[in-house]
Amino acid sequence: MFWSSDPRFCSQFKAGEIKKFEPYSKYPECKKDIAFWIPDDFEPNDFFEIGREVCGELVESMELIDEFTNPKKGKTSHCYRINYRSMDRSLTNEEVNTMQEKLRGRAQDLGVELR
Repeated sequence: MFWSSDPRFCSQFKAGEIKKFEPYSKYPECKKDIAFWIPDDFEPNDFFEIGREVCGELVESMELIDEFTNPKKGKTSHCYRINYRSMDRSLTNEEVNTMQEKLRGRAQDLGVELR
């Protein structure tokens, strides 16, 4: 691994600093986006919590990648990128699509309108 140029490996080492190595997956990631119109009382942490409930450890990250307010409708849209990855195997498209659909369904519990 010492010849690796993977930023997940290289970023863990800084000159003069000793810290515990954090393992990371050697398997490929699968990124999916979800966009929806948000209600006024939308709290992103509630959405992240649903992601953890639905997908567990298979979600490596969830991040807001776009925010847009439609001036005509007066509505705000959020687009989140979900990065799926397993520590011990490659995920299939079917697995990821199933989790994504469950996440989309559960997100509606927050009062969002899917796009």
